[in-house]
Amino acid sequence: MARRGLFLILCLALLAAGTTALAAPPKRIVFGGDAQYPPYEFLDKNGDPTGFTVELTRALAEVMGMEIEIRLGPWEEIMEAFKKGEVDVMQGISYSKERAGRYEFSQAYTLIHHSIFTREETLGVSSLSHLAGKKVLVQHDGIMHETLRQSDLRVTPVPVPYQTDALRMVASGTYDHAIVANLPGLYYIREHKLTNIRKRGNPVAVQLYCYATVKDNTELMSQISEGLAILKKTGRLREIHNRWLGVLSPGIPTRKLIIAASLLFTFMALVVVGNVLWSRTLKREVALRTRQLETRQKQLLQADKMASLGFLVSGIAHELNNPNGLLLLNIPLLVAAFKEMHPVLEKHYRDHGDFKVAGLPYSRMRDEIPLILDETNDAARHIKTIVEDLRDFSRQSDDEKEETDINAIAVNALRLVRPAVEKATRHLGVELREGIPPILANPQRIEQVVVNLLLNACQALDNPESAIRLQTATDARQGIVTLSVTDQGTGIDPEHLDHLTDPFFTTKRSAGGTGLGLSVSAGIVRNHQGKLTFESKPGQGTTATLQLPVLTKE
Repeated sequence: MARRGLFLILCLALLAAGTTALAAPPKRIVFGGDAQYPPYEFLDKNGDPTGFTVELTRALAEVMGMEIEIRLGPWEEIMEAFKKGEVDVMQGISYSKERAGRYEFSQAYTLIHHSIFTREETLGVSSLSHLAGKKVLVQHDGIMHETLRQSDLRVTPVPVPYQTDALRMVASGTYDHAIVANLPGLYYIREHKLTNIRKRGNPVAVQLYCYATVKDNTELMSQISEGLAILKKTGRLREIHNRWLGVLSPGIPTRKLIIAASLLFTFMALVVVGNVLWSRTLKREVALRTRQLETRQKQLLQADKMASLGFLVSGIAHELNNPNGLLLLNIPLLVAAFKEMHPVLEKHYRDHGDFKVAGLPYSRMRDEIPLILDETNDAARHIKTIVEDLRDFSRQSDDEKEETDINAIAVNALRLVRPAVEKATRHLGVELREGIPPILANPQRIEQVVVNLLLNACQALDNPESAIRLQTATDARQGIVTLSVTDQGTGIDPEHLDHLTDPFFTTKRSAGGTGLGLSVSAGIVRNHQGKLTFESKPGQGTTATLQLPVLTKE
């Protein structure tokens, strides 16, 4: 009986212990950071943590369901607490190989640039080599303290608790040089009006800025990495970054920026209201006039506007073409140069280990440089295409015309855009009517119009199952030949149809459209005494029809 009672008591104790364990609250994760590192992390006037990394940490905790505490203090003290386990995560720490041997790092969420700061009268210092034999203020146990200790340069680092301390000591004349992170330095100079301090030269170091935990804390680091990935994918990281770091202007206080923006907004609102009132008054006046006078006035205004716009566009195209031509000439040379240097750099990498290129590890830059060059070359080519469209738009065409077959033009245009058409649709229909009479035209110009209509049709499709149809026909009674391009795409809103050929009007601005293609095409068609018309319904596709007069004996 006693044994049974003892067993019952033991079961009740285990049950109580299990209930307590289930009810235990989740562990609070302590994130540490620097109390004076604006705008990344700092204490506001009320002593509460704020800044870019603070808001990022709170957003990360929200998406991952973490219970957190943010603790800011002197960098040296927080790092010591981190090493002892009193702080679980450093929310903002620069990556280095030495630190990677001691800590687990997340992927970088921004870059930190460090520069030399001196008083205004201290000249001739723009790189680390210029600091040889000098004492330089750095943050205690910060990344630049670590860098200078490991450097072969004869630079004596003088550690201070905060980077703001370093700037004050330089401003007061206690020391002549300090190496401080760019944004915190410029932020502090602006907020405290240290007008005698200047940033010198380009950044002397660029570091990846990450979260860090102690080694082997893989589970916590996995949570942080997953949270960062979610914030990047949803665009929230970019939103937080732009709010804190995207609008920092060292020479203009935030208060003045807000006042200037308010004044500009008020002015624009008054302009809009004035335009609305003026427009209504003008409409009432125009309504009193005859339709003939109204039409004539619109034609004169449009002609004057187009002449002025054409002159302006021609000048812009010329100014853009010269520097862009230099880019197109030099980029292939840079690509070839990097290809030839690549084996030498790789051998140096294998023999001597990793090294810095533009402030970043070569092991990373060797893959990034070709991509950067390719993207730059593509951008330059896109600029060239836009410049050519601008020139076509502004040019008074005197091109010679000849007897031409519209079907041959259609076949040539299809051959030019075949890759784009095959990518956009699996259903291309081509109906070229036989026996179509010839037209008097410049074949290259009309081919340009057909290519543009086909590309617009491709861009209008939602999926490859939607179709595109190209047709030619003739109307003997009217003495015209027609070429039409029909797509089963998204269609065009009725209010946009009348503006499709207006210069710089486009419904594809977000996709890189310039609004010049149809404007140039309409000008070419008018030069051929033809017409370019559009029929469309939203969600049911669009038909673009080109009409050109038949070649007659006259």
